[in-house]
Amino acid sequence: MCLAIPGKVIAIYEQNGLKMGRLDYAGTVNTACLEYVPDVQIGQYALVHAGFAISVLDEEEARKTYAVWDELVRAAAEEGTDIFGMPFEKSPPG
Repeated sequence: MCLAIPGKVIAIYEQNGLKMGRLDYAGTVNTACLEYVPDVQIGQYALVHAGFAISVLDEEEARKTYAVWDELVRAAAEEGTDIFGMPFEKSPPG
């Protein structure tokens, strides 16, 4: 399964000659390469796949994506699996 997740750009910096950023993914902050979205600004959302920001999207589109994600997680949990179809481990009794 290939996923691209929106993240809010909270910092932009250069590392080894590449435009990099710190992005907030609904509470989890991680680093992504911003070379493919050279005009992205702090406060905007970028769609990130495999550590590379591949497009810029507006906040409304990011919210819609997070809503679909939440729905996917909830549906999988109702089936007893994570979003990759892996069953949740059961706790040992006692």
